[in-house]
Amino acid sequence: MGCGNAFYTLIITFSVALITYNILISANAPLKQELPGPSRSSIVDPIIKMPLERSRRYGSTAKNRLFHTAVTASDSVYNTWQCRIMYYWFKKHKNGPNSDMGGFTRILHSGKPDKYMDEIPTFIAQPLPAGMDQGYIVLNRPWAFVQWLQKADIKEDYILMAEPDHIIVKPIPNLSKDGLGAAFPFFYIEPRKYESVLRKFFPKDKGPITNIDPIGNSPVIVGKDSLKKIAPTWMNVSLAMKKDPEADKAFGWVLEMYAYAVSSAFHGVGNILYKDFMIQPPWDTEIGNKFLIHYTYGCDYDLKGRLTYGKIGEWRFDKRSFSSVAPPRNLPLPPPGVPQSVVTLVKMVNEATSNIPNWGS
Repeated sequence: MGCGNAFYTLIITFSVALITYNILISANAPLKQELPGPSRSSIVDPIIKMPLERSRRYGSTAKNRLFHTAVTASDSVYNTWQCRIMYYWFKKHKNGPNSDMGGFTRILHSGKPDKYMDEIPTFIAQPLPAGMDQGYIVLNRPWAFVQWLQKADIKEDYILMAEPDHIIVKPIPNLSKDGLGAAFPFFYIEPRKYESVLRKFFPKDKGPITNIDPIGNSPVIVGKDSLKKIAPTWMNVSLAMKKDPEADKAFGWVLEMYAYAVSSAFHGVGNILYKDFMIQPPWDTEIGNKFLIHYTYGCDYDLKGRLTYGKIGEWRFDKRSFSSVAPPRNLPLPPPGVPQSVVTLVKMVNEATSNIPNWGS
């Protein structure tokens, strides 16, 4: 029986490899194409909990502009505490002024439920077959989105792709319009710099390389129908790039971000580049009119409030300090002189952890 399972897994893996190198064909295939993972008979039924409908004060036009917030995550302690904080602030701002925030789903790509199913609306997705991510766990993200889009009953017409380490600062309106997505531009996504590499995945007949926006897949607000077209291509391009030594070396840890940008352009979905979508402390120092805080970088300061980036500070907040245990309640606030963005970040983490039941358990 074990030999049979090993042979079956080998066949799946080989089939996926062929798919990823046949991008031009697979990109136009319907969403229900066979994709990597276990047989359909072995897939755990997704667990979906949809929030109640929004207030009736919103008319049909407003309702059609609602977006569903989706966050992919593993079942690690590291991802889980971030998701709990993210969902706390989602609930707090969902019905605020100018909000177009609809439902929320944590897409859990561990393949099995965890103990937070009753706290966070969750969809169970299957991970890629063992070894296919080559140690780059982010490759599970597009595959998880494909499964969710196939199986979930998503009421909203738009999707906000967010991440566990996002904190919602204020209610978010639907920033997309006229068939365009709305996305945050990343300075380190440089399609023109890597044109020779990207042409392997974005042929010249699809248009100039400038059609590829300097974005990742998050934060992005995009039409649900557009994302259903993009997602299988995003998955296939991600896998193909990872298998291509030149692309893997060029793009490194942002490879899957490039894959989304390519796939969006491949399907003719342009994006409004919205710089006010989010801030990234410690480099961004003011909240301003931003909607999200992305705490991907460590924040290190001396006791005089001076940034000591690259050197552990006398005061610090770095999510990586809590890779195996959730941060405690009531983290110490930064010393005087530390920018508003960092102070706000820590205060918002503290508020969430103080109010989420059974924090740290």
